[in-house]
Amino acid sequence: MRVLIAPDKFAGTLTAVEAAEAIADGWRRQAPDDDLDLAPMADGGPGFVDVLHAARGGELSAVTVSGPHGSPVPAVVLRVGTTAYVECAQAAGLHLADGDPEAATSRGVGELVLAAVEGGATTVVVGLGGSGTTDGGAGVLAALGAEADADLSSGPAGLAGVTRVDLGPARDGLAGVTLVVASDVDNPLTGLFGAAKTFGPQKGIVEERIAVVDGWLEAFAAATDRRTSLEKGAGAAGGIGYALLALGATREPGIELVAEAVDLAARARAADLVLTGEGAFDFSSRAGKVPYGVASVAAEALRPCVALAGQVLVGSREMRALGIESAYSLVELVGEERALGAPADALAELAERVARTWSR
Repeated sequence: MRVLIAPDKFAGTLTAVEAAEAIADGWRRQAPDDDLDLAPMADGGPGFVDVLHAARGGELSAVTVSGPHGSPVPAVVLRVGTTAYVECAQAAGLHLADGDPEAATSRGVGELVLAAVEGGATTVVVGLGGSGTTDGGAGVLAALGAEADADLSSGPAGLAGVTRVDLGPARDGLAGVTLVVASDVDNPLTGLFGAAKTFGPQKGIVEERIAVVDGWLEAFAAATDRRTSLEKGAGAAGGIGYALLALGATREPGIELVAEAVDLAARARAADLVLTGEGAFDFSSRAGKVPYGVASVAAEALRPCVALAGQVLVGSREMRALGIESAYSLVELVGEERALGAPADALAELAERVARTWSR
């Protein structure tokens, strides 16, 4: 039996690569003769570069960029031919944003893009997701050379009173470079479904300040490119999507970009069973997340898809609506303490149990 193993990361515990290896280890204990094909996945968020490097090879270059509060942080640029891949979480991730959320800047993401261009890339793909910033991508624009009558590198608070933003210098610096944003977020930059209202609370913006931050972003959009702020994906990564779209970037669903890069469709057709997974499998998984994307590919290949997750928070009807035949919970099997304390061992144990049912 041939089994395709294509999980996302288990946030806070395992990378996608580690999760795939743990599932494979457990599966082999029960079904040592099965042929396992490991295809760790990502949707543009944390782990995006690691997954693409594992699948496509290429050259990794270490760089140091500005974190959300100015401290230097390490990041990498993946170069495959003339295309470079970077992820915003390495420079502006939520795990780095431990200060005032209204002062958190995305400048480091712009520095990553610059590093990719200076390294000779003619196409730069930016994975959006897991950011700890809500500055509308103003920091990105500042790093790339944009000019304004406000401080673009001081987070959303720096946008107070902004009336003029000149993207010309940034566009000139990117002449001949194709920008692509990898994101599955459809939100606009501002408003009821905008970056501040939808994602601000998880980044530490308190409820009574959301309208203020949204107002700053509205003023920033009016001074920069109002029409683009209304586009789908402009609110991705706290508005980093907006900044890159305003510079002419095209948007591709992250899961589709990764699936194409790892040739997931062909690998699913060659398999008898497809396994996927993530930390929390719930109905929001339909919103461009890895399990839904993998299940869609499996369905096109007429192959069953099974999910292994830290927690399973949907019933059987919702599960099937997502294209998943069955889903198995790590916490239910070993308890939350062990699932968090020894995640690789616990996931291997879960995979071993699932193999008893699905391997033939």
